[in-house]
Amino acid sequence: MQQRHYPPAPAEVYLFATCLVDLFVPQAGLDAVRLLEREGLTVHFPRGQSCCGQPAYSSGNPQQARAVARTQLALFAQPWPVVVPSGSCAGMMRHHWPQLFADDPVAGPQAAELAGRVYELSEFLLRVLKVDYAAAPAPAPETVVLHTSCAARREMGTRAHGVELLDALPGVSRVEHQRESECCGFGGTFSLKHPDISGAMVADKIASACATGAQRLVSADCGCLLNIGHAAARKGAPLEVEHMASFLWRRSGGEAA
Repeated sequence: MQQRHYPPAPAEVYLFATCLVDLFVPQAGLDAVRLLEREGLTVHFPRGQSCCGQPAYSSGNPQQARAVARTQLALFAQPWPVVVPSGSCAGMMRHHWPQLFADDPVAGPQAAELAGRVYELSEFLLRVLKVDYAAAPAPAPETVVLHTSCAARREMGTRAHGVELLDALPGVSRVEHQRESECCGFGGTFSLKHPDISGAMVADKIASACATGAQRLVSADCGCLLNIGHAAARKGAPLEVEHMASFLWRRSGGEAA
């Protein structure tokens, strides 16, 4: 992953909420907006946005992924950063959209320019806004484990941003577990095509996280959160899950959802 140059803090940004946030975890999107607005930014949310095309792309259907992504290109016309509360979706937009349209003389330059403005939320808070939560009021002490999706970890370096943010929060103790670097078994359509393998993978992830004694798992990727959270609930495992945006908002002085 190449070293990235970060611009000064802007006055305005776009939020690309992702389809999973929109449909299943809307609170994470609202809390992402609150975090950005608290830093003085105006947040724009284009109503026509939908999916980044990752499910089709990772299933080997680039034509379908291109069709989905094409509908998004014109929605972010202003030269503002595009903040995404999902490392895997941000990685799709930043790294794979330019490849999808590499042979298109019109959409290709659009996708490449837009990709350069895409930031995962944790990355944007740390590297562009340079937030400092060290002086935030400390609620009751809390021990957590961090989960970073495979794509977010490898394409966007999101684990490093999550670690830095969690470790800076007063009253929060982050512990690592044996299977932290492993896939949770979601993998987009992988969990639908290979449910038995996916189920075994998420069971290992939950057991490893629970072995630390932590009762909360924090992640910046909703697909992983839904997979881990639902599996933990079915097993009766003492493990709550929370999106990074909601956790940061709650632990840095915002009101609990």
